[in-house]
Amino acid sequence: MTAPAIPTIFSPQRRDRRLERARLRRFNPDVARFLAEDMIEDTLERLAFLRHSPSRALVLGDWTGALAARLDAAGAEVAAPTGIDLEAPYPSGGYDLIVVTGLLDAVNDLPGALIHMHRALAPGGLVIAHFVGGRSLPALRAALIAAEADRPAARIHPLVDPRAAPVLLQRAGWKDPVVDTHTLAVRYSSLDRLVADLRDQALGNALARPAAPLGKAALARARSAFAARAEADGKVTEIFEIVTLTGRRSLAGT
Repeated sequence: MTAPAIPTIFSPQRRDRRLERARLRRFNPDVARFLAEDMIEDTLERLAFLRHSPSRALVLGDWTGALAARLDAAGAEVAAPTGIDLEAPYPSGGYDLIVVTGLLDAVNDLPGALIHMHRALAPGGLVIAHFVGGRSLPALRAALIAAEADRPAARIHPLVDPRAAPVLLQRAGWKDPVVDTHTLAVRYSSLDRLVADLRDQALGNALARPAAPLGKAALARARSAFAARAEADGKVTEIFEIVTLTGRRSLAGT
C-alpha cells in the first residue's frame, strides 16, 4: 500500500534562508534574541534538573551559537551543522543529546522529523526540542486579517497545536515523552518592529507558496489595526507560545 503523499506547505530553502539571515545578523546589538535566549536557558535548566551531562551533543537551529558554546565549555563534544535536513535520516548518530531550537515550526513531515531525531540518539539519549506554537502572535494575525478583510491571504504559516504532540512523540518511539508550554508577553510600539523581531529571530515566512507583499493601502490598514490594540502606554502586547518536547531513546536502543 502506497503511503499518502506529504503536503508541501513549507519551503526548506526559505526555512534555511531565514535561519542564515539570523546568523549573519547575530552580532548586531539591535537584533532581538529573546526567543533564542529563552529556549537556551530552558534547555540548560532541564539538563541540570535531569542531571544529564552529555558527552556528544547535536545542536540544531541555534543561530546565536550560545548553546553550543555552553555545552562545549561543560565538556561535551558538540556538533552544530547548518545544513541538516530534519525530514531525512541524519548523516550520523549516536548522540546522547539532541537539541533543536525553533525549526520544527516549519517542517512538512513533523512525524518523520521526530522519528529521525529518535534514531540519531544513542541508547538512553535525550532530545529537547523547542518551537513557537499555535497560540502565538494573536495581535499580528488580527492586524493581517484587518488588512485584507475581504480575501485574507496566508501570510503567517500554520503553527503546531501542542495538544497533538504527545501522540506524535509516542508514534515516533520516544520514551518518557513530555510536552510543555509557556508563553512570553512582549510589548511593541509598532507593527513594523514586531515584524523586524520575527525576521531577526528566524521566524519569517517559510511557506512554499507565499502570498504577494501587502500593498500600501493594506499595509496602512494592518498598521492601524495593530495600533488600535495599544494599551494606555501606547504599546501592544504580543504573545509567543513556546512548546518544548522532551523524550529519550530507551537504554535498549529501541
